[in-house]
Amino acid sequence: MEETALSRSSGSRKRQREPESGDSDQSLSLEDNLTFSDTMVALRIMRAQFPHIEKVSIQPFVLQSQLYSSVKDRTQVDRELESLKREKALRIFKLNTGQDDHAIMLIDDYLSQRMEEKKQDDLPVFEWFKTHVISSKLDPSIGHDELCSLLSLGGKVKEEHVSLLINAGLLTRQLIDPNMYWFAIPNVGPVLKGLSQGRKELLSLLNRRKFKEMMMATLEKKRLRLSPLDMRFHLRDLIGSGHLRTVEAPSGLIVKVAKD
Repeated sequence: MEETALSRSSGSRKRQREPESGDSDQSLSLEDNLTFSDTMVALRIMRAQFPHIEKVSIQPFVLQSQLYSSVKDRTQVDRELESLKREKALRIFKLNTGQDDHAIMLIDDYLSQRMEEKKQDDLPVFEWFKTHVISSKLDPSIGHDELCSLLSLGGKVKEEHVSLLINAGLLTRQLIDPNMYWFAIPNVGPVLKGLSQGRKELLSLLNRRKFKEMMMATLEKKRLRLSPLDMRFHLRDLIGSGHLRTVEAPSGLIVKVAKD
C-alpha cells in the first residue's frame, strides 16, 4: 500500500494489515497508521477503530476532518466521498456542533441502526423512510414537501409521521428554516457533546505545555476526562481540521498546536 511521508518512517510492515472488522488494528499506534492511500481504506480502518461508548447505542461514524488528516490530498477525499455517496455506499451528515462538521457513515451501518428504531416502534413510516427517502435522497438535507412526497410513495402521510422520524433521531429541523430538515444519526447527542468538550480539553492540554507540543506516542496514551471518545479519535479530528499539526523528529512524530 502506498505510504506518505508521515508514515514512511514507522512500521510499514504493520501497515500492510488493512482491517475491516471491529476488532482489527486496535493494537497499532496512531503513528503507525496515521495515513492511507485512499478514502475507502481510511473509512474502513477508522470505522473499525471507532470507540465503544458505554450507555450509547450508536453505529460507527468517521468525521470528514479525520479523513483529511488521513489522506494526503483533500481534493481526492472530496472527490471519492462524492463518488461513494452516489454509489450509495455511505451517507454524509451535517453535525449540530456549531461548526462545519460532517460525519460519514457506511450505508449498511446506518440502515441497521435505523431498522432497530423501526422494530421498537413497529410503524410503517420507518419502512417508507428507508425505501423511498434514503434510497433516493442523497443530500444531507431535505425539504418538508419533498419529504412528504417521497413518504407518500409508501402510504398516506400525516404530520405525526414526520414527528415520529424526528423523535427517532432520523431527522432534525434546521433552525434557519423549519421547513428544511437535516438527516441525522440517532443517539448522536451525547457523542457530539463529548466531541466538543474533548476538542477543548486536548487543545488546553497542549497549550499548557511550554512549547505547546507533545510526542504523539505519549499523547495517544493519555485519557480525556470530558469525552467518551478516545484520544486517537480527537487527534485525527484536530489534525485534519488544522488545529494541530505533526512534525517528524528522530524520536517519532511530534504533535503541535497550529499557530493562528
